[in-house]
Amino acid sequence: MSKLAYTAMTAANGVEQAFGMLEGRWKLVILFHLFGGGLKRFSELERAIPGISQKMLIQQLRQMESDGIVRRIVHQQVPPKVEYGVTDWGQALCPALDAILTWAEQRPGTKTAEARV
Repeated sequence: MSKLAYTAMTAANGVEQAFGMLEGRWKLVILFHLFGGGLKRFSELERAIPGISQKMLIQQLRQMESDGIVRRIVHQQVPPKVEYGVTDWGQALCPALDAILTWAEQRPGTKTAEARV
């Protein structure tokens, strides 16, 4: 796979498109609960994320599934069992989000940044 040569405009458009897939109050929180390759049932995610409604959790998971970030696994049993996990492509996002977290910690004037000096 060859690396594309970006212009300022195409790079901005690409980043905007990527952030569009991650926008929403809960998507990053959901992803951090799914990172690491494990599968989680819907009820586990619901308990792990206080304040999110069932409707919003379903909506966010469906959007990330349609974008190819999250996979949904339905087990044919009674009662129905549905699990969610991050796709390989979604898991590749983890280092980028970790870099953003590190960048945010270095903000001048924050206690974390001042502790590093």
